[in-house]
Amino acid sequence: MSGYIESLVKRAGIVKAVRAFFDSRGFIEVETAVRIDAPAPEPHIDCPPVGTGGFLRASPELQMKKLLAAGMDRIYQIGPCFRDGEKGARHNPEFTMLEWYRKGADYGDIRRDTEELVRGLFAAEGREDVVFKSIGVREMYRDVAGWDPWEQWDADRFDFDMAVKIEPAIREMGGGVFLADYPVQAASLARIPLADASGARHAERWEFYWDGIELANCFSELCDPAEQRVRFSAAKEERKGLGESDYPLDEEFFGCLGNIESAAGVALGIDRLVMALTGNKEILTVRAGI
Repeated sequence: MSGYIESLVKRAGIVKAVRAFFDSRGFIEVETAVRIDAPAPEPHIDCPPVGTGGFLRASPELQMKKLLAAGMDRIYQIGPCFRDGEKGARHNPEFTMLEWYRKGADYGDIRRDTEELVRGLFAAEGREDVVFKSIGVREMYRDVAGWDPWEQWDADRFDFDMAVKIEPAIREMGGGVFLADYPVQAASLARIPLADASGARHAERWEFYWDGIELANCFSELCDPAEQRVRFSAAKEERKGLGESDYPLDEEFFGCLGNIESAAGVALGIDRLVMALTGNKEILTVRAGI
């Protein structure tokens, strides 16, 4: 059996174990539309247009939140997602995403889910030495990049330093790292709690890395439809300024979002998770691209 086929067989076992993890914890597996009319307007994330109308999703997030608003409680989904212009060792225009959401939860609860899931998957591979670390975004930028995004926000500098300074430093830390509590300007879908004792505010968002590779992005979800509309409108203007495609606003999403009192969710890349578990370095070695 070739190494490529062995990787695909291994992937199938990992996906089976992921499903067993969520099924055993009372989550319901759902399947939402792949072609959608109104993607979330996130700068730098482009959804491929469909010839018959609409777009291929970059994430099922808005559709899964509609299910929470309709009365579901714990849900997960494993399915294809798409992003234009993303191609490389860790990127592919089509990839597989795991997303899960919990009502009445916050990003701390989802972090514990993530640790249990990842620890269990590595244990199945004979790895009992998995260690998780956590560090704040503000601390990392002060110590590694030499400036404070809270004092003077600069979106371009923030993104550049994330790629060339912060993520390499996370890679040096090794293992599992949660980079937590983002500037409010860097999380359009996340809840922003009240200011701390110093007067600073942050978005309840974390990203999870394994050996420096980003695997997951989590929010305590913003459930205020009026505030979400303001943020999406601002994001649409940013996309316009960048020359990116304009997306219509999802009015159905705004109409039901207020039915969710509180929730948290996360998107985790299955392909990269398989890479981490198998030691593969190229995304096309762990997914069928034939």
